[in-house]
Amino acid sequence: MRLVALSIVAALVGNAHSFSTGNKQLSFVPASRIDSNSKSTTTTTSLFFFQDLLKSFAPKEETETAQAKQANDYDEPIAKSIEILNAAAETKSEDPDEVVTALEDLEKLMRKKCKAEPQAAEKVLENLNGSWRLIFTTGTKKKQDEIKGTVNYFPIKAVQSFDTSTDPFGIENGIYLGDLNVVKFAGPFDFDLVRRKLEFDFTSIAIFGFKIQIKPSDAAKIGSSTGLGSESNVKNSNKGKRPFFNWISADENIATARGGGGGLALWKRIEAEE
Repeated sequence: MRLVALSIVAALVGNAHSFSTGNKQLSFVPASRIDSNSKSTTTTTSLFFFQDLLKSFAPKEETETAQAKQANDYDEPIAKSIEILNAAAETKSEDPDEVVTALEDLEKLMRKKCKAEPQAAEKVLENLNGSWRLIFTTGTKKKQDEIKGTVNYFPIKAVQSFDTSTDPFGIENGIYLGDLNVVKFAGPFDFDLVRRKLEFDFTSIAIFGFKIQIKPSDAAKIGSSTGLGSESNVKNSNKGKRPFFNWISADENIATARGGGGGLALWKRIEAEE
């Protein structure tokens, strides 16, 4: 269809053509041949007319995406929140309250963006591949209530890795002392694109590199007792539910999510762990 449209345009603009409309002559003249001083009564039109014509032949998906990008009230504030979070991931010195506000704002804005642009959620999953170091966390809702505040910059090295090239998808969660991997959980995960909800099970644990198979319920208990997971994971496991994250965003530099315990978190992309 687009090829037909282009052929029509080429025929119209290649040479001047006249069409009879009652007693008047309507001529289409190439813009380059229009004489601004001409006093001719001939009706002329520029090539801008044909640009509008071609737009009508554009695929519906391209048109809708272009319209969404042209006019929305979320992309600019999203960029501002991302700027603050990028700085926090790099320096670990940004005001914690500002980081929390940026996370909360980004969560609301990304919910709005993904509703208007469903492909944005697919991009989050695509970008999630790789390894991520935990930089900042507010802690679970229970922890916040206990300390009358929020946990902020995470003091030790904790790394989560995701792989969507496998079937099922794979997740790893490890704690390090320096560069020494002390403990690492691994298992499968599923991702709900509509809610950007990642549900997972840990089916193995490696302690100083020695790997053993475990039950998901055991992983929840170990995670809760060591601080790698929340107590809510234990409760969910007892109910037959899996632990989860509601992912907010993921790009080439940072990722953000709200955990099943209610806490918000910020990760920084790092080189893949061995």
